[in-house]
Amino acid sequence: MSARIIQFGTSRFLQAHAAFFVHEARQSGQDIGPIAVVQVSGDSGRSGRVGAFGKPGGYPVVIRGMSSGQPVDRTIQVTSVVQGLSAIEHWHELSRLFAESAEFVISNTGETGYTTWPEEDRFDGVPRSFPAKLAALLVRRWQGSRRPLVILPCELMTGNGRVLKQTVIDCARLNDVPAEFLTWLNDHVAFAETLVDRIVSEPIEPIGAVAEPYALWAIKRAPGVRVPCIHDSIVLTDDLEPYERLKLHILNLGHTFLAEIWQRENRPADETVRAILADEDIRARLDALYQNEVLPGFAANGMGDEAKAYVTTTLDRFLNPFLNHRIADISQHHREKVARRIHAFLDWADAAGSTLHAPVLRQIAARYPLNGDAS
Repeated sequence: MSARIIQFGTSRFLQAHAAFFVHEARQSGQDIGPIAVVQVSGDSGRSGRVGAFGKPGGYPVVIRGMSSGQPVDRTIQVTSVVQGLSAIEHWHELSRLFAESAEFVISNTGETGYTTWPEEDRFDGVPRSFPAKLAALLVRRWQGSRRPLVILPCELMTGNGRVLKQTVIDCARLNDVPAEFLTWLNDHVAFAETLVDRIVSEPIEPIGAVAEPYALWAIKRAPGVRVPCIHDSIVLTDDLEPYERLKLHILNLGHTFLAEIWQRENRPADETVRAILADEDIRARLDALYQNEVLPGFAANGMGDEAKAYVTTTLDRFLNPFLNHRIADISQHHREKVARRIHAFLDWADAAGSTLHAPVLRQIAARYPLNGDAS
């Protein structure tokens, strides 16, 4: 079956975010999709998830939380995904779909998804890295239909589209592709810069997820960039930075601060965000961090009012009585998250001429130097 959207990444986040939005758009009558989901790695532990995507009836997404002061608790069977593929096992089928049918590509390949392995990223087989796989598939499309394509990376990285495009170009050059391919890539393939925001707290096995009502998919305007569908949670904007700074340095930074406490203070293994904030001392520490260290950094950058409002929204989301967001999940790839959420915030505040002291954040940053070992 052909697919107008190819989604790289089987995560529960995308199941409850992009694929969920496409489902609702299709239900409203929009001509978009369906989606083929691709497992990028060869992780055998996810093979059952890949197979489950092809089953009729879709998968459940449970939306639980508060919206406009009212409780929300509903289950939606998402039917926008009709096929699961393994890039390793189904490379030829994936290549055909990509070359002939895709109109949009969505990706969320984790915190280190753009890492490459030059010695293993050759096009004479299945390349190891996601960027090299994408580059090889784009070459196949160029050799075939040469139709335009929109790529919507959802990895949490500043300038994700720009970074992914350059990495794809590097992989293509490594494989000595003709210069004409790079011209086509530049003229007809739009790598969008995007920002995603939704707390997806629990998986449902083998596929499905529990998520909060709040959701955002901000996509930056650029030549060739189109939104995949019309949806209340999808925003086309000229500037992603305000959205990115608020999410990264308030919501995500708060998560990383709580994960640091959880790791270092012998907290319960299965503790959730809501449970750790029921500890009055930790709630007070988070409140103080936002008030004394985070908000002044935003104020120095002219975003004081927006940040204050977003802190209030974030605390409501953290205390969602319906979500069990495990800190063990949040703590994965902790060093990389400290770099993007805390180091980057301190650099941003300092660059604005702030006299921000930020002793707690600077102490955490010092434990995870950007080019050294954690202490």
